[in-house]
Amino acid sequence: MTDPSTPDQILRYLGNVDYPAGKDVLVAAAERAGAPEAVVRSLRAIPPVEYRSRAEVARSVPVDPGAGRSASRAAEQARTRAPAGVAEHMREPREDRVDGTPHRAG
Repeated sequence: MTDPSTPDQILRYLGNVDYPAGKDVLVAAAERAGAPEAVVRSLRAIPPVEYRSRAEVARSVPVDPGAGRSASRAAEQARTRAPAGVAEHMREPREDRVDGTPHRAG
């Protein structure tokens, strides 16, 4: 198998995880599920926080920024300016461009 390029390829090996789950739990679950080394490496690269859902994991894993990404996903990432490897709940609030009040991306 080639290196994973989409969150779906990584999440395929996390089907039996109960959330919230920490980074170590996710890595161990992927290894038990027989994930290729590239998937395990991607999970080891995520921040060491508790993930509340598969969606948070998907947003945090480092992936090839161009491969397998839909136009809507590319636009979402551009809008939120999500830094690679940072879970959504760990990001700094952004300021509203109209009235200057802080708000969360998403």
